[in-house]
Amino acid sequence: MSRGFSAEDDDVMALSFVGFTLFVGVYAWMRMRKDNLNTQDGYFLGGRSLTGGVIAASMIMTNISTEHLVGMNGSAYKNGFVIIAWEVTSALALIVAAIYFVPRYLKMGLTTIPEYLERRFDKGTRSLIAMFLLVSFAVTLLPIVLYTGAINLESIFNISTVLGVDRETGLWITVMVVGCIGAAYAILGGLKAVAVSDVIYGYGLLFGGLLIPVLALIYIGAGNPFHGLAEVFEHSPEKFNVIGKEDSVMPFSTLFTGLIINQLYFWCMNQTIVQRALGAKNLKEAQKGLLYTGMLKILVPFIIVLPGVIGYYYFQETYYDNQDMVYPELVKRVLPPPLWGLFAAVIVGAVLSTFNAVLNSASTIFSIDIYKRLIKKDAPEQTLVSMGRVVATLLAISAIIAAPFVANAPEGLYQLLQELNGIFFIPIASIMIGGFFFKSISAQGAKVALFTGLAFYVCCTFIFEIDLHFVHIWGIEFLLNMAVMMIVSRFYPAKTTVDESINRDAVPMEGWRYTRPFAAVLVAITLIIYLLLGNV
Repeated sequence: MSRGFSAEDDDVMALSFVGFTLFVGVYAWMRMRKDNLNTQDGYFLGGRSLTGGVIAASMIMTNISTEHLVGMNGSAYKNGFVIIAWEVTSALALIVAAIYFVPRYLKMGLTTIPEYLERRFDKGTRSLIAMFLLVSFAVTLLPIVLYTGAINLESIFNISTVLGVDRETGLWITVMVVGCIGAAYAILGGLKAVAVSDVIYGYGLLFGGLLIPVLALIYIGAGNPFHGLAEVFEHSPEKFNVIGKEDSVMPFSTLFTGLIINQLYFWCMNQTIVQRALGAKNLKEAQKGLLYTGMLKILVPFIIVLPGVIGYYYFQETYYDNQDMVYPELVKRVLPPPLWGLFAAVIVGAVLSTFNAVLNSASTIFSIDIYKRLIKKDAPEQTLVSMGRVVATLLAISAIIAAPFVANAPEGLYQLLQELNGIFFIPIASIMIGGFFFKSISAQGAKVALFTGLAFYVCCTFIFEIDLHFVHIWGIEFLLNMAVMMIVSRFYPAKTTVDESINRDAVPMEGWRYTRPFAAVLVAITLIIYLLLGNV
């Protein structure tokens, strides 16, 4: 039975929630009160002053929002540990980012990823990708982040009951309030505000997120969490197998097809993530931040996978038709009421971190890649910052309106997010990888592949019924895009050779001496996980 709320519990929760939230706000303000937010670097890149620890905290908080806490735990409840592939393989992609991609970005002094595409291809390619990214932010990530946050807050605080409205209305109100707070936060503070607050919220998420499965295992094991884990394992050992069958939600074979492309895009080419590394004070801190994030991604399954499997122990198949309710219900079952307010603040922080990060990246792309190039080329930096804030406001409003429409996804919110991401991410990843590794690919080839890949994926995933996992479709789409680029480029070759190595260093380029040893450790841990849990 879920614990009920008493008046005293409500007061304690409210005080702890407000206190923690105010503390983060005051801390961020104290750290930023002397920063100049009217310059391009100051607002969009945190003044190029971020250290490795801040970068790692901001990356992990940007990545892990409630679409992970709710959606991925819901998927783990239904499908078990096979979905761990989304997390642990991220460490491998972060190694590639630290050793290969980010050093080139920093050497070129980039502010946005589309900026690289203009140097490699042409202005048209840059503009197309910039528009693709803005649309993807508006119609996929932002609405799902807001909606899953609303689900968690509704479950913990019973907002609809407190307000005397039905659940759907309560979710609408929560979406609007959280969206408005997040928008105000990102619009006023820029990247530095997001990154600084992410450090505190990151500690809160690590503590609070780990506390849920630890408390659950203590209760199950009558005081001994290891006995509790053994009991959960004995109850359903198949849930701990990381090798997914071909008919599972995450077949093992997908690790070698589309998943690797998705991970490379997300951690090496995704503006929302890479922007933190672009804001590093030097290459050394950027590499530290990327590899620290890789280590955290290996630990993250204890927060966003194990609780879902524990939820199956508690609830059996009760929530199979509504798996996104499993994590909120588990929190209410195991977390003592005095801690609910703090945990709710961490949940809000997770929502705000991702929401703010995407808004900041969207405003950066619009100001630098669209407004400055296509609308007002001689715009001063203060005008670019102002336009970024306007776009962030408009995107926040659109996300608030769209959020409730993502409810009741048949395979869960996390699965829905991944399927929608394929519309935009794989074509962009194809162009980026093709541009990096094949000098013969032309701008015309890149543009044709962009639209070919988009049409192919939409048809295969949302129009025709194709009996093939969508991650495999990602892999096929990538190969199709590469073939299209190669063929078109033979008929329309590149007119000029673009110099990608223009050296206008914005930061010192001395690398971290432990980059490769740290990377080797991450590879070893990833292999050990699959060896230990691959034959359960």
